[in-house]
Amino acid sequence: MIEVRGLTVTFGQGASTVRAVDGVSFTVPTGAAFGLVGESGSGKSTVLRAIAGLIEDWSGEIRVDGTPLTRHGRPRALRRALQMVFQDPYGSLHPRHTIDRILSEPCRIHRLDRIGERVEASLREVGLGPAFRYRYPHQLSGGQRQRVAIARALILEPGIVLLDEPTSALDVSVQAEILNLLVDLRRRRGLTYLFVSHNLAVVGHVCDRLAVMRQGRIVEAASAAELAAGTLEHPYSRQLLASSKGYSREAARAAATSA
Repeated sequence: MIEVRGLTVTFGQGASTVRAVDGVSFTVPTGAAFGLVGESGSGKSTVLRAIAGLIEDWSGEIRVDGTPLTRHGRPRALRRALQMVFQDPYGSLHPRHTIDRILSEPCRIHRLDRIGERVEASLREVGLGPAFRYRYPHQLSGGQRQRVAIARALILEPGIVLLDEPTSALDVSVQAEILNLLVDLRRRRGLTYLFVSHNLAVVGHVCDRLAVMRQGRIVEAASAAELAAGTLEHPYSRQLLASSKGYSREAARAAATSA
């Protein structure tokens, strides 16, 4: 469903040039969930934004459902088939629009019918009732706002959902609810996920396979089973795995020594 070959993204010019993504390649089969993991600045979100069309200055090859993407312009059908959920559920929702208007807008853009029915059905699917339809984002909790963001992505019935750290801005208890919702939605709809996170435990819960990124490159690819068994090989991957289990004085000392 997603094929990325030699993706490179560079920002700036001359001496200030930064290669944020450096020759990244991976594939995501139809109906699978693939995770990109790494620390802040590793390039994982930049990969996501290039696939989504939010970054136009990239080189390499990106294919979505067999269709090669260009840097400028994409077919309407492809834009509908590929949707994105952002990290900050408050920043990604218009503060002066009701939930009804937020969910109706993509339907109007893509000229869909029965908009009111679609809005109510999408709210029910993410665990929110019709009472939320005419509320504003500031009247919702963080978890409820992220459910609305997920409903907005799903209302167009896409085959692919790009998830940019969708739980990192939420409380731990709410994170579990949203992750379980995403797992259930993928199962029921047969969705393909590309999931970005800095947390290996989160990716292990949602994804079948993952790639660990550092300084714009993929340093290791592994399955969820290998992650669960703790058999990651690259030193950086092992540091991420150790950090996901909580603070360890020995791990911190070892990381400082290796640096």
